[in-house]
Amino acid sequence: MNLDQASTKPHELLAAHLDAKMKAVDTLIHDRMMSKHAPRIPEVTAHLVDAGGKRLRPMLTLAAAELCGYTGAYDVHLAGTVEFIHTATLLHDDVVDESAQRRGRPTANLLWDNKSSVLVGDYLFSRAFQLMVEPGSLRVLDILSNAAATIAEGEVLQLTAAQDLRTDESIYLQVVRGKTAALFSAATEVGGVIAGAHEAEINALHAYGDALGIAFQIVDDLLDYQGDSKATGKNVGDDFRERKLTLPVIKAVAKANEEERAFWSRTIEKGRQEDGDLEHALALLHKHNALDATRRDALDWAEKAKQAMAELPDHPLRELLIDLADYVVARIN
Repeated sequence: MNLDQASTKPHELLAAHLDAKMKAVDTLIHDRMMSKHAPRIPEVTAHLVDAGGKRLRPMLTLAAAELCGYTGAYDVHLAGTVEFIHTATLLHDDVVDESAQRRGRPTANLLWDNKSSVLVGDYLFSRAFQLMVEPGSLRVLDILSNAAATIAEGEVLQLTAAQDLRTDESIYLQVVRGKTAALFSAATEVGGVIAGAHEAEINALHAYGDALGIAFQIVDDLLDYQGDSKATGKNVGDDFRERKLTLPVIKAVAKANEEERAFWSRTIEKGRQEDGDLEHALALLHKHNALDATRRDALDWAEKAKQAMAELPDHPLRELLIDLADYVVARIN
């Protein structure tokens, strides 16, 4: 099946299967984002929460819990926690990146201001910690609080690594594990923990989320250089213009001669970009097969995610999560 062209995508099938639980998550989010004293908090939060994202991360928590046989109510709390952490990081990211658009709409920092975005993000982190305490599991608290710290660490690492030509693939992977994969793996892992799953299953869920998150980010970075801007919501070359050293460029830099390295230094490290530089960058990526190599890496990580699912019980959700890994990379096939 061509998952990218299928009439119903795996994440849509997942959403349909989890519909009742996701409605409970939405109700919880809207209830907990309220503030008695600061009406700007729900205004800013609603702008992002109601923007129509896929809600993939909370769905992963609900799916993992159900897959492992959980029948209680705290999976909804943990899914809400995951979504609050994600929303808080988006608010902070848009300030750091000076973004003007997200999901096709003006960013909160553009509509309000940077101060509001940062402080509302802080409020949502606090709400996330209140929610993650409620199930009364120290292990769940450990996993999610570690994820929050890892995300922040990854973002700070990216500040120094993104414009430094010495950044290699291992540092890139560390950044991606921080800013993207940490929340995916925490989302799936806590679903298994709350269900009381066997250690092998919990480890498999963590491995699945980790590999899925890495594949997800690599695909995003690849599509920046070869995607359809209507489909991605980004212009081709945005990462280049923003001087972000992502995997395709890291691969090209590793094979660069002296003249090419000087080009990357001027455009990425020093930020002195001129007309025609993006076209030259694309030519260098093709010359060194950097885009094909990046594509293979994304497919490899998707395969690792699928292999991790072998440890989990036979269940329709297991097949949906396997299809989801294929779908994440279907856009680059």
